Amino acid sequence: MTAYAIAHLRPAAMNEDILGYIETIQSTMDPHEGRFLVHGQEAEVLEGPFPGTVVVIAFPDMARARAWYTSDAYQAILPLRTRHIPGEAILIEGVPADYDPARTAASLRAASGL
Repeated sequence: MTAYAIAHLRPAAMNEDILGYIETIQSTMDPHEGRFLVHGQEAEVLEGPFPGTVVVIAFPDMARARAWYTSDAYQAILPLRTRHIPGEAILIEGVPADYDPARTAASLRAASGL
C-alpha cells in the first residue's frame, strides 16, 4: 500500500544548506522509488492557522518510506534542512483503493455501541 512522507515546514530564510538539501534530496529517494506529489506549495488554508509550506512524497509502501528516511544518504543531508527550517515530518500509510469510510463508520458505531 502506498505510504507517504509528509512535512509541514515553516518559513525560513534561503541559504546554501537549504539549496544543497533541495538539490540532493531526489537522489536519496530514487533507490526507494520515492516521488514528490507536493513540494513546498503554499496551502489554501480553510481552517485554523497553517503557516509555511507542505511537502508530500509517495513511496510504494511503508517499508521503502522508512528505508529512505533512515538511509545513510538521507540522514547525511537531513541536518541541512533541520538546522534552518522548523517543522514536523511524518510517515503514514495510505488507504487501499477500495476504502469506504462508511464501512469504517459502521465498525466504529458497532464498537462504541452508538
